[in-house]
Amino acid sequence: MRFQGNAIKYGDNVDTDVIIPARYLNTSDNKELASHCMEDIDKTFVSRVQAGDIMIGGFNFGCGSSREHAPIAIKESGISLVIAKSFARIFYRNAINIGLAILECAEAVEGIAEGDIIEADLDEGVIYNKTTGKSFKTQPFPAFIQKIIANGGLVASIKNGEIK
Repeated sequence: MRFQGNAIKYGDNVDTDVIIPARYLNTSDNKELASHCMEDIDKTFVSRVQAGDIMIGGFNFGCGSSREHAPIAIKESGISLVIAKSFARIFYRNAINIGLAILECAEAVEGIAEGDIIEADLDEGVIYNKTTGKSFKTQPFPAFIQKIIANGGLVASIKNGEIK
């Protein structure tokens, strides 16, 4: 499983309240959620994100509440992958459940700047910064998690018979 896109970078402790503010949680429309993604931390995010872009975060990305709305808003906005130094546990699991690919790699986060072109190979566990030419090793994604991501999430994987 491979991803390539421009890096959109944030710092440490990006919580679910800034990923998708609570005032928008009264909708179940994923496109509506995406239209407000990151607006309390980055007003320009929705106007500049492109399909396939890769979000970069610091330590404790996705901390705060346990809402699935946060990874849904990120995924629906067009982000294909989130790379962070670390994730809050509930965000990590919610991301997998809804089919958003995520990787932990502190070294890569340090070596990626806003706007860099990033390629990630989840089979090999390699993140390549095409802008700087540097590569970073991380844990490959297990095959069963790759299936969940490829199917669009856990529920879709069960419906498709991928997980029994």
